[in-house]
Order: sequence, then structure tokens, then C-alpha cells
Amino acid sequence: MLLPVSLLALTLSAIPIASAAPTPIYRRSNCTNPTVRKEWRTLSRSDQINYVEAVNCLTTKTSRIGLTTPLYDDFPYIHNQLNNEIHSVASFLPWHRYFVHVYEAALKECGYNGSATYWDWTLDSLSPSTSSIWDATTGFGGNGSPNVTEPGGYSPRNCVADGPFKDLRPSYITDNYNPHCLSRNWNNGTSEPGRMLGEYYSPDIVAEGQAIGNYSAYRYQLEGTPHGAIHASIGGDMGPSTSPNDPIFFLHHTQIDRLWYLWQRQDPEKRNNEYSGIRTQDQFDGATPPEASLENWLPMRGMATDLQVKDLMKTESELLCYTY
Repeated sequence: MLLPVSLLALTLSAIPIASAAPTPIYRRSNCTNPTVRKEWRTLSRSDQINYVEAVNCLTTKTSRIGLTTPLYDDFPYIHNQLNNEIHSVASFLPWHRYFVHVYEAALKECGYNGSATYWDWTLDSLSPSTSSIWDATTGFGGNGSPNVTEPGGYSPRNCVADGPFKDLRPSYITDNYNPHCLSRNWNNGTSEPGRMLGEYYSPDIVAEGQAIGNYSAYRYQLEGTPHGAIHASIGGDMGPSTSPNDPIFFLHHTQIDRLWYLWQRQDPEKRNNEYSGIRTQDQFDGATPPEASLENWLPMRGMATDLQVKDLMKTESELLCYTY
């Protein structure tokens, strides 16, 4: 089952440093002591606080890509610049795997002692709006408040008014420099939160996706259904291509990476090398997009060294060195 198109619209030493002439780093031998990425709600309170402090620390660091805005804004900026190259194409999964890895490294540079953490939204699919992930103390703050707004496009922007990120001021909305409050607008495809499209990321729907037998069809379902539904139902800053404005983005995409990891683990000898589909988005002129290859490069626009897809296929490699 795929999410309607209208709703879709709605690392430290291990990380390669960016260079003018990227070189291949095809590291596939196992690391000796992989970290274990955990679900947010299983972290100790001290680890949660450590994570939140590191996220906020990113707003005090200098951009790595020459922006006048902080390092925090590099992530939504790059994600937006590459939007058409990293969505609805084969590289969706390996590119975002690398992106989370780069973010994790930045957090460690800000004093975080743990690994990237994920939000298993299948646990909340029956009532997403009441999930403890939105708790103001132990989570990421709640929905945008209709009582705390800023001008924004066609309607006021509802600002997140509680939690550890209520004072965030992301700098960009798509291509525009537009400092603004962190915004969320929970919805069920209507103006009300309802189930927040929970039927698209329920355990049953995710299990159906995990049973798909080939990479191209698997990526298509994972990106188009649970991934798209989370972005659409949270709304606000999670809607446009600058969605890394919202810190919940990285827990969401670590969950997406976890599901891919689990899919690969079903047949690791095959699936750690299985990669197929289109390299570029479908063209309106009817031309057939080129086929994707493990040799394709994953652009990072100066945030980190461009790597090839084959460098990101195995999480227990020397480069990535993690499991779930």
C-alpha cells in the first residue's frame, strides 16, 4: 500500500573529511566493536539529555559549507539542495544512511557520547499524537501551538511551544533564507491530527514491506509509505525539503535505516550487495532514467567526502561500524 502522492508532497574519526577531489573509500571488512543504535525511549535519561544538549550545541558551531548560518542549518540546507537527487531514486536509502552518519559525528563533536537513536513509530501507529516521543521533558516537544504563531506562507506557522527545542530558529525553508520558529502541524490528511496517517506505518504495513524480495520494490514501498506518511502527518518543518530543520527527522531516518538493515539481515550475503532501480528521477519527456549502480557517487556538497554507494551498503564496515 503506497501513500497517496498528494501526501508525499505534503561521524567522528570514522567520517571522511570533505575534500576537493574525493577518493573512493570502499571499506567493507567488519569493524571489531560496532556500536548498537537504540530506540529513543530505551535510552537512559542522562543519555537523552546528552543527546538534546548536543543537538542544541550544533546551533553554536560554524557552518562547514561556507554558510553564514550555523552548522545546525547545514543539514536542512544540503538536504534541500540535493532533494531531487536523493528522493524517489535508488540512492534514497544509502544517501540517508550516510547523512545520519554525518549527523551522528557532528553530535559527537558537540559532546554526545552515544550513537544515533531511532523512533520506532510502529509502536505508536494506533495513537501517534499521544506518543511519549512528544513529551516536553523526555521527548522532542509536541505539536505546534495555534496560540504561538508566526506568519508563514498561506497560513500562520504554528510554533512548537514546549520541550527542549522550542527556542530553535531554523534559518531556511526550501531555497529561502527565512529564520523561523520550529513548526509542526499534525494532521491526518485533513486539518485534524486524527491518527496522523498511522495506518501507513502500522506493524502490519511495515511487515508487508519487509517481506518484499528485491531492493528496487523495497525502497519504493519504504520511501513511499511509512517514510512519506511520517513527514506528511507531522507537517510544519517536516513537510518541505528542509525537513532536517526538525530534530525528529534524524530519529525518523534512523528508523528507516534500521528497517533497511533488518531487510538486509534477512539474506546478508545477497542483500549487502543488492542495489537496483533508477539513478535519477523519472523525466517528463519520457526518457528512461539511467540504471543505478553500486559504483554511483553519493554527493554531500562539501559537508563530507562524496562516497560511492558500495561504501554504505554494510553497517558493520570499518566506515560505519554499527548495528541495531
